[in-house]
Amino acid sequence: MTDTTTTRIVEPASHPPRMGASAWGRIAICVVLALPAVVFRVTGSAPNPVVDLLVFGGAVVAASFLLAWAAEAAQKDISGALAIAILALIAVLPEYAVDLYYAFRSGYDPAYEQFAAANMTGSNRLLLGFGWPLVVVISLLVARRFVREGSMPPIATRVLELERSARLDIGFLALLAVVAFLIPLMGSIPMWFGFVLLAAFVAYLWRAAQVPDGDDDEDLPGMAGNLAALPRAARRWTITALFVVAAAVILASAEPFADALVQSGSALGIDSYFLVQWLAPIATEAPEFIVAALFALRGMGGAAIGTLIASKVNQWSLLVGSLPIAHVLGGGTSGGLPLDGRQVEEFVLTASQTVLGVAIIIALRFHRWSAIALVVLFALQFVVTDTSGRWILSVVHLVAAAVVFWINRGDVLPTLAAPFRRPVA
Repeated sequence: MTDTTTTRIVEPASHPPRMGASAWGRIAICVVLALPAVVFRVTGSAPNPVVDLLVFGGAVVAASFLLAWAAEAAQKDISGALAIAILALIAVLPEYAVDLYYAFRSGYDPAYEQFAAANMTGSNRLLLGFGWPLVVVISLLVARRFVREGSMPPIATRVLELERSARLDIGFLALLAVVAFLIPLMGSIPMWFGFVLLAAFVAYLWRAAQVPDGDDDEDLPGMAGNLAALPRAARRWTITALFVVAAAVILASAEPFADALVQSGSALGIDSYFLVQWLAPIATEAPEFIVAALFALRGMGGAAIGTLIASKVNQWSLLVGSLPIAHVLGGGTSGGLPLDGRQVEEFVLTASQTVLGVAIIIALRFHRWSAIALVVLFALQFVVTDTSGRWILSVVHLVAAAVVFWINRGDVLPTLAAPFRRPVA
């Protein structure tokens, strides 16, 4: 008699993925760093401007990390170019909170008018002059390993190739960079112009949502990967909680942090304008740089630079467009945010740098020498700090951009047309 009994192999039950203790530990560290600011805010404590700067600045940085991790992990549920646009928007929310406070405060305190524009121009130039080259250099260094393995051609160690879908972002950035020169020509940011920029941002999100998803299914790096690996319900609840906590901390810390930046200048013997223009952006954009660097370290250079390009689009549309509205809501009666001579120079310098950045990436290629040139030109502004120096540096940006545009002239019209035609993956 033949034994016909079927042997059934019982597989061990699979357990849902969990975040490790180290991942929860990082979240706990950010929460602990933010707690003193919450205590200061609730109790109304304000020992002195320098202490306030450290406490509230630390809280903004900690909350920024929570926001960046949550925004990255949210890509698990939102795919495509729209995810990059939303990630870029959320990552710069801390900067928006600080900048919009300055604009609102300037509505009833004219001394703060300069700081709204200062914070925006500083963060904008920092993003392009330091953030873009940082990502490119990391990507090219990482590419060496893939070249040795034979999975990439040797040119990958010299040039970072951008995705075709990046042409949409570059096209919007190019148009916004040209429009930005109207601001110094008008000598202010009128309300109507702010609404035009906000409409441009809405159009950008709409077009980004139409970009077909690519085939790339890369795992998310670092903390975002830990969050994304959670079961759907746990992931969404955790991400939502991180968003809520981070947003609450940023909203509670933005005003005292912004005021401490201005007041601590006198206490430290440092120009308050300098602190607002550079220290605040370093604090609020550090997590964004780290997120982009993590992408680059994973060999995802296209996604890394794409995130920073989208951030530039957000800054020139949503942020700049919101400034005159915040100013008027704060009590401003001029119909917009007025600019003095220094702010006009800063906007020209920032817009000219953006034009050069567009010229460099318009062909969807970012050469290492271009990254080096951007860093050098960015560093020069800390040496030439007078009016003539800013104008000369602006001219250098535009002349260099004209040369690069001529070299890449075949890509100019397709890129400028990208925002108006159906996007491609």
